[in-house]
Amino acid sequence: MPEPTAEMYLPHFVVKQKLTMMVNRYEVSESDDAGNPTRLMAVAEQKRMALKEQVTFFSDASRTRPVFGFKARQAFDLNAGYDVTDESGAQIGFFRKDFGASLLRSTFHIEGPGYTGTGRERSQLVGLLRRFTELDFIPVHFDFVDGEGQPLFSVERKMSIGDRYRVTVPDRRIDFRVAAAVAVAVDALMSR
Repeated sequence: MPEPTAEMYLPHFVVKQKLTMMVNRYEVSESDDAGNPTRLMAVAEQKRMALKEQVTFFSDASRTRPVFGFKARQAFDLNAGYDVTDESGAQIGFFRKDFGASLLRSTFHIEGPGYTGTGRERSQLVGLLRRFTELDFIPVHFDFVDGEGQPLFSVERKMSIGDRYRVTVPDRRIDFRVAAAVAVAVDALMSR
C-alpha cells in the first residue's frame, strides 16, 4: 500500500536568499525538473539577532498574509527545537539542530506526520571548510533520511555568490511547508 501524500506536496522547489540590513529574506518557488523557478510559493523573513528565532512565510512579496512558519521552542538553546506551523498555527512538523553532532558536520532531526528522520551535510570535509574558512560560496548539500536510510528530501546549495538552494523531495509524506522551513533553517542556522 503506498504511503499517504502530504497535504501540500511538491517534488522540487528552490529557495533564494536576499540579504538586507535588518532581515534575511527568502523567496521559495516551485521549480521545473531542471531547477528553474516556475511559481512563487512563499516569501520568508528572518530578523537578525532575535532573542527567540522565528521565521514567517508569507503568500507573496506584499507580506500581508502569513501562510506558515517556524519558531524556536526556547530562546538561547543550542539544541533548540523548532515547531513548523500552518496558516492557522497548527503544528505540521518539528525539527532541531543537533549541536553535538554539528561540531564536525551540521546535523538536523525532523519529524512530521508518519515520519522521523535525520539530515546531515553530505561531506564532512566541506563542513570543516565552512567552519574554518571564509569561503561562503562553496556548495553545501544536506541529505535527510528516515530511520531505515530511505531518502526523505535533500537541500543543495550550488557553488555561487548568493545563496540559492535546490530542494528535492522524493518522499510524498513530506509537506512542502516543512521542507521549505527546514531549507531556510539550514541557511539561517548553519553558522551556529
